[in-house]
Amino acid sequence: MIIRLSENFRAVFYAPFYATIELGHYRDAGLDVRLLASPAPGTAAGGLLDGTIDVTWGGPMRVMKARNEPGGPPLLCFCEVVRKDPFYLVGRRGLGDFRLQDLARLKLASVSEVPTPWLCLQHDLREQGIDPGRLDRISDRTMAQNLEALGRGEIDVAQMFEPYAAMAVRQGIGEIVHAASARGLTSYTTLLATRPAVERLGGEFGAMRSAIGRTLAWLVGHSAAELAEVVAAYFPDVAREDLVAAFHRYREAGLWSSDTGVTREGFQRLAVSLQSGGFIARVPDYDDCVVDV
Repeated sequence: MIIRLSENFRAVFYAPFYATIELGHYRDAGLDVRLLASPAPGTAAGGLLDGTIDVTWGGPMRVMKARNEPGGPPLLCFCEVVRKDPFYLVGRRGLGDFRLQDLARLKLASVSEVPTPWLCLQHDLREQGIDPGRLDRISDRTMAQNLEALGRGEIDVAQMFEPYAAMAVRQGIGEIVHAASARGLTSYTTLLATRPAVERLGGEFGAMRSAIGRTLAWLVGHSAAELAEVVAAYFPDVAREDLVAAFHRYREAGLWSSDTGVTREGFQRLAVSLQSGGFIARVPDYDDCVVDV
Protein backbone atom coordinates (compact mmCIF):
# COMPACT_ATOMS: atom_id res chain seq x y z
CA MET A 1 0.00 0.00 0.00
CA ILE A 2 1.23 3.48 -0.87
CA ILE A 3 1.36 5.97 2.00
CA ARG A 4 1.08 9.56 0.80
CA LEU A 5 3.27 11.70 3.07
CA SER A 6 3.06 15.45 2.55
CA GLU A 7 6.03 17.68 3.23
CA ASN A 8 5.05 20.68 5.35
CA PHE A 9 7.72 22.81 3.68
CA ARG A 10 11.41 22.35 2.95
CA ALA A 11 13.51 23.10 6.03
CA VAL A 12 16.89 22.06 7.40
CA PHE A 13 15.48 21.15 10.81
CA TYR A 14 13.26 18.55 9.13
CA ALA A 15 16.37 16.56 8.19
CA PRO A 16 15.32 13.36 10.05
CA PHE A 17 12.26 13.03 7.79
CA TYR A 18 14.41 13.19 4.67
CA ALA A 19 17.05 10.91 6.17
CA THR A 20 14.43 8.25 6.90
CA ILE A 21 13.69 8.10 3.19
CA GLU A 22 17.32 8.17 2.05
CA LEU A 23 18.50 5.59 4.59
CA GLY A 24 15.83 3.19 3.38
CA HIS A 25 14.18 2.82 6.76
CA TYR A 26 10.66 3.01 5.35
CA ARG A 27 11.53 0.42 2.73
CA ASP A 28 13.03 -1.86 5.37
CA ALA A 29 9.77 -1.61 7.32
CA GLY A 30 7.85 -2.81 4.27
CA LEU A 31 6.38 0.62 3.55
CA ASP A 32 5.95 2.40 0.23
CA VAL A 33 6.01 6.02 1.39
CA ARG A 34 5.69 8.69 -1.31
CA LEU A 35 6.79 12.20 -0.35
CA LEU A 36 4.54 14.93 -1.77
CA ALA A 37 5.32 18.63 -1.77
CA SER A 38 3.01 21.06 0.00
CA PRO A 39 2.37 24.44 -1.67
CA ALA A 40 2.73 26.37 1.60
CA PRO A 41 3.17 25.77 5.34
CA GLY A 42 -0.02 24.50 6.96
CA THR A 43 -1.89 23.76 3.73
CA ALA A 44 -1.39 20.01 4.06
CA ALA A 45 -4.17 19.92 6.66
CA GLY A 46 -6.65 20.44 3.84
CA GLY A 47 -5.23 17.44 2.03
CA LEU A 48 -5.66 15.31 5.14
CA LEU A 49 -9.30 16.27 5.32
CA ASP A 50 -10.13 15.72 1.65
CA GLY A 51 -8.20 12.46 1.53
CA THR A 52 -5.62 13.45 -1.08
CA ILE A 53 -2.84 12.73 1.43
CA ASP A 54 -2.63 10.27 4.31
CA VAL A 55 -0.20 11.92 6.70
CA THR A 56 1.97 15.01 6.96
CA TRP A 57 4.47 16.45 9.34
CA GLY A 58 3.93 19.76 11.09
CA GLY A 59 3.31 21.44 14.38
CA PRO A 60 0.95 20.05 17.02
CA MET A 61 -0.34 23.62 17.04
CA ARG A 62 -2.56 22.60 14.13
CA VAL A 63 -4.22 19.97 16.30
CA MET A 64 -4.52 22.40 19.21
CA LYS A 65 -6.19 24.96 16.95
CA ALA A 66 -8.64 22.33 15.74
CA ARG A 67 -9.59 21.50 19.34
CA ASN A 68 -10.35 25.16 19.97
CA GLU A 69 -12.83 25.39 17.10
CA PRO A 70 -16.42 24.19 17.48
CA GLY A 71 -16.69 21.14 15.27
CA GLY A 72 -13.02 21.49 14.36
CA PRO A 73 -11.33 18.96 12.08
CA PRO A 74 -10.49 15.57 13.66
CA LEU A 75 -6.72 15.98 13.55
CA LEU A 76 -4.35 13.96 15.74
CA CYS A 77 -0.59 14.04 16.22
CA PHE A 78 1.96 11.33 16.90
CA CYS A 79 5.67 10.59 16.45
CA GLU A 80 7.52 13.65 17.74
CA VAL A 81 10.69 14.40 15.79
CA VAL A 82 11.57 18.04 16.53
CA ARG A 83 11.43 18.37 20.30
CA LYS A 84 12.81 21.88 20.72
CA ASP A 85 12.38 25.23 18.98
CA PRO A 86 14.77 25.44 15.96
CA PHE A 87 14.87 29.24 15.69
CA TYR A 88 17.61 31.68 16.65
CA LEU A 89 18.01 35.36 17.26
CA VAL A 90 20.89 36.64 15.16
CA GLY A 91 22.29 40.02 16.17
CA ARG A 92 24.20 42.51 14.09
CA ARG A 93 27.95 42.65 14.50
CA GLY A 94 29.08 44.68 17.49
CA LEU A 95 25.82 44.20 19.38
CA GLY A 96 27.70 42.95 22.43
CA ASP A 97 26.33 40.91 25.31
CA PHE A 98 22.68 40.08 24.84
CA ARG A 99 19.72 39.13 27.00
CA LEU A 100 16.13 38.68 25.87
CA GLN A 101 15.20 41.77 27.86
CA ASP A 102 17.38 43.81 25.49
CA LEU A 103 14.76 43.41 22.76
CA ALA A 104 12.81 46.15 24.52
CA ARG A 105 15.35 48.66 23.21
CA LEU A 106 16.36 47.06 19.91
CA LYS A 107 14.86 46.82 16.44
CA LEU A 108 13.70 43.24 15.86
CA ALA A 109 12.63 41.52 12.65
CA SER A 110 10.53 38.45 13.43
CA VAL A 111 9.65 35.52 11.18
CA SER A 112 6.72 36.07 8.82
CA GLU A 113 6.61 32.72 7.01
CA VAL A 114 5.13 30.69 9.88
CA PRO A 115 3.40 31.75 13.14
CA THR A 116 4.92 29.43 15.76
CA PRO A 117 8.37 31.08 16.19
CA TRP A 118 6.91 34.43 17.16
CA LEU A 119 4.17 32.89 19.31
CA CYS A 120 6.83 31.06 21.29
CA LEU A 121 9.18 34.04 21.51
CA GLN A 122 6.48 36.45 22.62
CA HIS A 123 5.66 34.15 25.55
CA ASP A 124 9.35 33.94 26.48
CA LEU A 125 9.35 37.74 26.59
CA ARG A 126 6.25 37.89 28.78
CA GLU A 127 8.01 35.60 31.24
CA GLN A 128 10.86 38.12 31.32
CA GLY A 129 8.44 40.97 32.09
CA ILE A 130 8.55 42.39 28.55
CA ASP A 131 5.37 43.38 26.72
CA PRO A 132 5.88 42.00 23.19
CA GLY A 133 3.31 44.45 21.86
CA ARG A 134 5.63 47.35 22.68
CA LEU A 135 8.64 46.10 20.73
CA ASP A 136 10.02 47.90 17.70
CA ARG A 137 9.28 44.92 15.48
CA ILE A 138 9.15 44.29 11.73
CA SER A 139 6.82 41.36 11.14
CA ASP A 140 6.21 41.19 7.38
CA ARG A 141 9.57 40.27 5.86
CA THR A 142 10.99 36.90 4.93
CA MET A 143 14.03 35.48 6.67
CA ALA A 144 16.07 36.05 3.51
CA GLN A 145 15.05 39.71 3.48
CA ASN A 146 15.83 40.05 7.16
CA LEU A 147 19.29 38.57 6.63
CA GLU A 148 19.96 41.23 4.01
CA ALA A 149 18.58 43.97 6.26
CA LEU A 150 20.83 42.77 9.08
CA GLY A 151 23.82 43.01 6.77
CA ARG A 152 22.89 46.58 5.85
CA GLY A 153 22.57 47.55 9.50
CA GLU A 154 18.87 48.38 9.22
CA ILE A 155 17.88 46.13 12.11
CA ASP A 156 19.57 44.99 15.29
CA VAL A 157 18.25 41.44 15.63
CA ALA A 158 16.57 38.98 13.26
CA GLN A 159 14.68 35.81 14.10
CA MET A 160 15.61 32.95 11.76
CA PHE A 161 16.24 29.24 11.45
CA GLU A 162 18.99 27.37 9.65
CA PRO A 163 20.64 27.74 7.22
CA TYR A 164 20.15 31.51 7.53
CA ALA A 165 21.87 31.55 10.92
CA ALA A 166 24.85 29.66 9.51
CA MET A 167 24.97 31.99 6.52
CA ALA A 168 24.95 35.05 8.78
CA VAL A 169 27.86 33.70 10.80
CA ARG A 170 29.94 32.55 7.82
CA GLN A 171 29.41 35.79 5.90
CA GLY A 172 30.25 37.92 8.92
CA ILE A 173 26.82 39.54 8.87
CA GLY A 174 25.97 38.77 12.48
CA GLU A 175 26.25 36.30 15.32
CA ILE A 176 23.82 34.04 17.10
CA VAL A 177 22.88 35.77 20.33
CA HIS A 178 20.07 33.50 21.50
CA ALA A 179 18.87 29.97 20.72
CA ALA A 180 15.18 29.33 21.29
CA SER A 181 16.08 25.70 22.05
CA ALA A 182 17.49 26.96 25.37
CA ARG A 183 13.87 27.28 26.52
CA GLY A 184 13.74 23.50 26.80
CA LEU A 185 11.15 21.04 25.54
CA THR A 186 8.66 22.55 23.08
CA SER A 187 6.80 20.06 20.87
CA TYR A 188 7.58 21.51 17.49
CA THR A 189 7.10 18.88 14.82
CA THR A 190 5.19 15.58 14.78
CA LEU A 191 3.31 13.55 12.25
CA LEU A 192 -0.30 14.65 11.74
CA ALA A 193 -3.27 12.65 10.48
CA THR A 194 -7.04 12.56 10.82
CA ARG A 195 -8.75 10.24 13.27
CA PRO A 196 -10.32 8.19 10.44
CA ALA A 197 -6.90 7.79 8.81
CA VAL A 198 -5.41 6.58 12.10
CA GLU A 199 -8.21 4.04 12.43
CA ARG A 200 -7.65 2.88 8.84
CA LEU A 201 -3.85 3.01 8.69
CA GLY A 202 -2.83 2.58 12.32
CA GLY A 203 -0.54 -0.33 11.53
CA GLU A 204 1.21 1.54 8.74
CA PHE A 205 1.57 4.66 10.86
CA GLY A 206 3.07 2.55 13.63
CA ALA A 207 5.59 1.18 11.14
CA MET A 208 6.39 4.73 10.02
CA ARG A 209 7.01 5.70 13.62
CA SER A 210 9.37 2.75 14.05
CA ALA A 211 11.23 3.66 10.87
CA ILE A 212 11.67 7.25 12.03
CA GLY A 213 12.80 5.93 15.40
CA ARG A 214 15.59 4.04 13.59
CA THR A 215 16.66 7.32 12.00
CA LEU A 216 16.72 9.13 15.33
CA ALA A 217 18.94 6.35 16.71
CA TRP A 218 21.15 6.63 13.61
CA LEU A 219 21.61 10.35 14.25
CA VAL A 220 23.11 9.64 17.67
CA GLY A 221 25.96 7.63 16.18
CA HIS A 222 26.69 9.73 13.10
CA SER A 223 28.17 13.18 12.59
CA ALA A 224 26.67 16.35 11.21
CA ALA A 225 28.82 15.88 8.10
CA GLU A 226 27.44 12.37 7.59
CA LEU A 227 23.87 13.63 7.92
CA ALA A 228 24.64 16.38 5.41
CA GLU A 229 25.92 13.76 2.99
CA VAL A 230 22.69 11.77 3.30
CA VAL A 231 20.25 14.65 2.76
CA ALA A 232 22.27 17.12 0.67
CA ALA A 233 20.12 16.51 -2.41
CA TYR A 234 17.16 18.10 -0.62
CA PHE A 235 19.11 21.35 -0.18
CA PRO A 236 20.90 21.99 -3.49
CA ASP A 237 21.10 25.73 -2.87
CA VAL A 238 22.66 25.48 0.59
CA ALA A 239 26.46 25.55 0.83
CA ARG A 240 27.73 22.28 2.30
CA GLU A 241 29.64 24.08 5.07
CA ASP A 242 26.45 25.89 6.10
CA LEU A 243 24.51 22.63 6.13
CA VAL A 244 27.11 20.90 8.28
CA ALA A 245 27.31 23.86 10.66
CA ALA A 246 23.52 23.92 10.95
CA PHE A 247 23.27 20.21 11.70
CA HIS A 248 26.09 20.45 14.23
CA ARG A 249 24.31 23.25 16.10
CA TYR A 250 21.01 21.40 16.09
CA ARG A 251 22.65 18.19 17.33
CA GLU A 252 24.41 20.02 20.14
CA ALA A 253 21.13 21.66 21.17
CA GLY A 254 19.34 18.31 21.38
CA LEU A 255 16.79 19.57 18.88
CA TRP A 256 15.71 16.15 17.63
CA SER A 257 13.90 13.58 19.73
CA SER A 258 15.74 10.65 21.27
CA ASP A 259 12.56 8.61 20.83
CA THR A 260 9.24 9.22 19.07
CA GLY A 261 6.93 9.88 21.99
CA VAL A 262 5.20 13.26 22.16
CA THR A 263 6.35 14.70 25.48
CA ARG A 264 3.69 16.09 27.78
CA GLU A 265 6.04 18.82 28.98
CA GLY A 266 6.79 19.96 25.44
CA PHE A 267 3.12 19.79 24.46
CA GLN A 268 2.16 21.94 27.45
CA ARG A 269 4.87 24.51 26.77
CA LEU A 270 3.75 24.94 23.19
CA ALA A 271 0.11 25.16 24.24
CA VAL A 272 0.63 27.91 26.82
CA SER A 273 2.69 29.90 24.30
CA LEU A 274 -0.10 29.66 21.73
CA GLN A 275 -2.65 30.69 24.34
CA SER A 276 -0.49 33.59 25.50
CA GLY A 277 -0.29 34.89 21.94
CA GLY A 278 -4.03 34.54 21.33
CA PHE A 279 -3.71 31.74 18.77
CA ILE A 280 -5.90 29.49 20.92
CA ALA A 281 -8.33 30.41 23.71
CA ARG A 282 -7.72 27.37 25.90
CA VAL A 283 -5.08 24.71 26.39
CA PRO A 284 -6.42 21.44 24.97
CA ASP A 285 -6.11 18.09 26.65
CA TYR A 286 -2.99 16.13 25.70
CA ASP A 287 -4.87 12.83 25.49
CA ASP A 288 -7.44 14.37 23.16
CA CYS A 289 -4.74 15.49 20.72
CA VAL A 290 -2.06 12.80 20.83
CA VAL A 291 -2.51 9.21 19.66
CA ASP A 292 -0.15 6.32 20.39
CA VAL A 293 0.09 4.28 17.16
